[in-house]
Amino acid sequence: MNIIKKLLGVNTTNDTLKEDVSKGKPAVKRSPHWQTVRTNHLKNNSACAACGSTKNVQVHHIKPFHLFPELELEPTNFISLCELEIIDNDKTNDNHHLILGHGGDFHKNNDKVLEDVDNYRKNNAKLSKLEGYDFKNLKKIL
Repeated sequence: MNIIKKLLGVNTTNDTLKEDVSKGKPAVKRSPHWQTVRTNHLKNNSACAACGSTKNVQVHHIKPFHLFPELELEPTNFISLCELEIIDNDKTNDNHHLILGHGGDFHKNNDKVLEDVDNYRKNNAKLSKLEGYDFKNLKKIL
């Protein structure tokens, strides 16, 4: 089995990959360029697209990396979302990566992340419409 994994390029020593496989996700090896691409994205998109916060901002793949590994480094597949855990007076958790990016469950992906971020901006953050994204094709416009 290890020979097959090596031929497929699966890193058998990576705990994240083992965890993904145990959760039913295919084991996909991260590109060695991911950290550089991630850093560059955050330099240019340092605020949460939902609320504008610049604290604990993460790069979220609009189309999930484990299902679309070919889009791992594609800037049009990224949106910046914060992981703040603020419980407001209305008792809602504002961890936008979790709530908007994953629909409240990190084991899932939200296919309507762009629409949900746009709605959040308009209804909660009182920000303008989310611009720079193609909602139909779920990608960022560069």
